[in-house]
Amino acid sequence: MTPISILPVIMAGGSGTRLWPLSRAQHPKQFLVLHGSLSLFQQVAERLAALAADDIEVAAPCIVGNEEHRFLVLDQLAELKLPPATVLLEPMGRNTAPAITLAALHALEAGADPVLVIASSDQTVTDAAAFTTALQRAVRVAAGGAIAILGVTPDRPETGFGYIRSGAAGADGGALKVAQFVEKPDLATAQRYVAEGHYYWNSGMFVLRASVWLRAIEHFRPDIAATTRAAWAARTPDASFIRPGKAEFAAIPAESVDYAVMEKCPADAAFDIRMVPLDAGWSDLGAWDAVWQVSEKDANGNAHVGDALLRDSNNTLVHATSRLVGVVGLSNVIIVETPDAVLVADRDRSQEVKHIVNQLQSAGRTEQTLHRQVHRPWGWYDSIDSGARFQVKRIMVKPGASLSLQKHHHRAEHWIVVSGTAEVTNGDQVLLLTENQSTYIPLGQVHRLANPGKVPLEIIEVQSGSYLGEDDIVRFEDTYGRVK
Repeated sequence: MTPISILPVIMAGGSGTRLWPLSRAQHPKQFLVLHGSLSLFQQVAERLAALAADDIEVAAPCIVGNEEHRFLVLDQLAELKLPPATVLLEPMGRNTAPAITLAALHALEAGADPVLVIASSDQTVTDAAAFTTALQRAVRVAAGGAIAILGVTPDRPETGFGYIRSGAAGADGGALKVAQFVEKPDLATAQRYVAEGHYYWNSGMFVLRASVWLRAIEHFRPDIAATTRAAWAARTPDASFIRPGKAEFAAIPAESVDYAVMEKCPADAAFDIRMVPLDAGWSDLGAWDAVWQVSEKDANGNAHVGDALLRDSNNTLVHATSRLVGVVGLSNVIIVETPDAVLVADRDRSQEVKHIVNQLQSAGRTEQTLHRQVHRPWGWYDSIDSGARFQVKRIMVKPGASLSLQKHHHRAEHWIVVSGTAEVTNGDQVLLLTENQSTYIPLGQVHRLANPGKVPLEIIEVQSGSYLGEDDIVRFEDTYGRVK
C-alpha cells in the first residue's frame, strides 16, 4: 500500500498582542515558551512530525510566516533537529486564506498532491498521543478527497471560540458531518451548546489535499485565488526562503480561511466537509487567562513562572522574567513582569490587553515592538542602560556568526570582550580580542564583529554620539541578506 504523503503547514504569522508585554511584534507569542519547555511554534512542529505511521509519510514542514521572524523560525527548528523547512515569507499580513493558498501552490510544485495538515502555531495540547490519533484519522479522511477539521470536545461554556455543529457520522464511522459553523456565542448560548452535546470548538486545524483547497478557494473566492497565483508567479527563492511578489501580494484581499471557504462548505454539495472530534487537552493560548487555564496551580489556584512570592491570593497568574514579584491579597489577577514593562490586569478582562498595545503604537513607543533584549540572526543584544548621548549594550554573538560590515554616521563605539573570542574589523585592521581586551570604533569607521570560536562571544558595547537609533546603520556586506 502506498503511504499517504502529508505536508505539515504551520501558520506562524501574527503578533499576539493580547499576550503583551511578553509577546512583542518582533518576538511574538508563537516563539515564546508559555507552557512546557518548548515554544508554541516548536510544540506544533514536533506534534506534526509525530504523525508518521505505516500508512502516513511526513514531509519537511512548510512554514508561512513574517519576513521579520524568518531567522527565529530557522533557529527554533534547528534546536529540534527537524528536517530543513521551506519558509514562505509574507511581505504583509493578508490573513489565513491567502497563506494556505500559497502553501497549496508550493505543495503542487513537485507534481504530487499531498494532504496538507494546516495548524496554527499558537496552540497547545496536554495529551500528545490523543492528538496524534485524532489527526491521523483526519489525514485518512482527507486522503479520500474530503475536507477534515478537528473539533475540540468542549469542557466548559466558552465565549471566546467559534463552534462547529456536528451532523451524522460519515461512511467511515470515524468522522462526523459538519452541519454548520457558528460564530462566537454569548454565555447563555455557549452553555446551551455544551448541554446539547453536538457542538464542538473550532480548533482552526484543517486537513485536505492541496488540490481540494485550490478548487475550494477558486470556487468560493476566485479573487483571492487569482491574486495569490499572481503573487506566487512573481516569487523569488532565497535559500530556505520563498518570497511572493510584494506588489502582487499587496493586491490580495485579506480574508480568513473560515470566512473565505470553510463556513460555506456545509451548504455546498460540491464539498464533503467532516469533523474529527479532538479530546486532548487543547488550548488556544490567545490571552493571559488561557495561559492561567493550562498552567500548574497551587491549592489556591495560583500559577507562577519565575521568582514570585504570593500571600493570601487566589486564582492569580504571575509571570516574572527578570526580578522578584511579591503579591499580597489579590484575587483573579494577571501580573506579567519584563525588564521594561509590567502588566497588571483583571484575569476576566485579559482580552483587553490589546488596547494597551494599540495605545503604545499610537504613541510611537517601542515597547509594543521590541523587548529590551532583541534577537538577531547572529545572536542578541540587551540595552542595559541609556541616557543623553550614550547607550550601553550587552551583545552575544553565536559561534561562527558575524554582524554586518557597517558604519554609523552619528555614533562611536567602545567594545570590551567579556567572554569568548572576537574577530574585529576596524577600518583596515583585523584584530583578535579575548577576555578583558577592548577596542574603539570611531564615528564613521567601517567595522564588523564576528565570533570565530566554538563558544558564544559576549561583549559590552558603549555607544556615544548625537543619535543612537538602530536606523543609523549603513551596511556594506551582510550574511543574512540585509544590505539594501
